[in-house]
Amino acid sequence: MKLREIAHSRTGDKGNISNISLIVYNMDDYELMKDQITALKVKEWFQNIAKGEVIRYELPSLGALNFVLTNALGGGVTRSLSLDRHGKSLSSFLLEMDLKS
Repeated sequence: MKLREIAHSRTGDKGNISNISLIVYNMDDYELMKDQITALKVKEWFQNIAKGEVIRYELPSLGALNFVLTNALGGGVTRSLSLDRHGKSLSSFLLEMDLKS
């Protein structure tokens, strides 16, 4: 099962930091997402993009996880020569992650 089947995402960019939130559609899926989508797993998923620390914040009352990826935008959205390396592209890629059901 793909992560996108149980969650959607919102993102933001600031300088060289990408902020990716994952929000479950159904609160019953929050624990599954929390157990399987760790900061380490996200760091590994973005190993060629996120060169800095990945920090996970939990928001159980919203059924959400928020990931802050440092040094992830090639120097910053306005400085990067990469095409569309912004949060929306990163979140779409993250939602392709497989989950064990």
